[in-house]
Amino acid sequence: MCLSGEHSGAALYKVNSSLSNRKNIIIHPIVLLSIVDHYNRIAKGTSKRVVGTLLGELHDEDGIHVTNSYALPFEEDSRDPMVWYLDHNYHEQMYLMFKKINTKEKIIGWYSTGPKTKVVDIDIHELFRKYCPDPLYLIADVTADDFEYLSSPISAYFSMDEPNSVLKKKFAHVPCTIGAFEAEEVGVEHLLRDLKNTSTSTLITQISDTINSCKILVSKLKESKNYLNDIVEGRIPPNHSIISVLQDIFNLLPDLREPEAIYAFSNRYADMILTIYGMSCLRSVLSMNDLVNNVSENRTAFEASMKTCNSDL
Repeated sequence: MCLSGEHSGAALYKVNSSLSNRKNIIIHPIVLLSIVDHYNRIAKGTSKRVVGTLLGELHDEDGIHVTNSYALPFEEDSRDPMVWYLDHNYHEQMYLMFKKINTKEKIIGWYSTGPKTKVVDIDIHELFRKYCPDPLYLIADVTADDFEYLSSPISAYFSMDEPNSVLKKKFAHVPCTIGAFEAEEVGVEHLLRDLKNTSTSTLITQISDTINSCKILVSKLKESKNYLNDIVEGRIPPNHSIISVLQDIFNLLPDLREPEAIYAFSNRYADMILTIYGMSCLRSVLSMNDLVNNVSENRTAFEASMKTCNSDL
C-alpha cells in the first residue's frame, strides 16, 4: 500500500538511455556524505531507514556517475511492511530546484539505508520507474563499523524480471565503485586531513590495514565456501558466471610449492619482521633517552630550589 500525493509531470524526468546497460557505476563522495547526514538527522539511534533520490550523469566512456542526492519524506509501518508513504510532490519540487542549478544531472534512481533489501523495495523501485526508465537502487550501510567499511559500505541493484514469471521482478546486484572528479578529490583530501592521526606511524598503519584485509579475505573465502556447498547440496542452482570468476581467481594464485615462490615470500616476510624489530628498538631507545632527560631536568630543578631555600634562610 502506498500513501502519497498525486503524481504530475513525470515526462519531464525521463532519461532516454538505459542505465542497466552501463558497465561502470561510480558513486561520488558527496552522495555518501549526504546519505550519512540524512540518516544522522532523521533515524540515528532507531531502527528506521531513510530514503532519497539519486542524481547523476551518463558518460559513454565511464558509465553512470552518481554525483548528487537529496532526502525524501518517507515513512513505513513497522507492523505491516507493505504500508509505506513517499511524498511525490516534494520529490518533484526538489528535482525542479536541482535542475535549475545543474541541468546535466538527471534522476537515475534512489537510495536507502537498508542495510538489506526489503519486500517493499521492489514497489518503491517501480515507483521511481516513472522518473527513470531503469532506476538504480543504492543501499548504504551507515551502521557498519570500520572493519566492515574496508569491504564496502554500499551495494547497487537493478530490477529484472523473474525467469519463470511474467509479473514478478527481483533485484540483481551490480558492481559499483567509489570515485570522484579532480575537484572532489581535493575537497575530500581536505576533509580527511583533520581525521587522520598524524602521530601514528606509517608502518603501524600498513600492518593494521594488512590485518584487516586478511580478515576480509577470510570472510569472503567463507562466503564462497558456503556458496559452493549450497550448490553441491542442491539448495541453489549454479551460476556459471560466478563459477567462471572463481576459476579465474584460482588460476591467478601462485604455486607455493615452487622454491622460488617460497624463498620470495620468506625473504619479504623476514624483511618486514626485521623492520618492525628495528623500529621497536629505536622506540625503546628514544623512550629511555626521554626518561634520562626527564630525570636530569628534575634533578637540576630540585637542586636549584634547594639553593634558593638555603639562600633565603
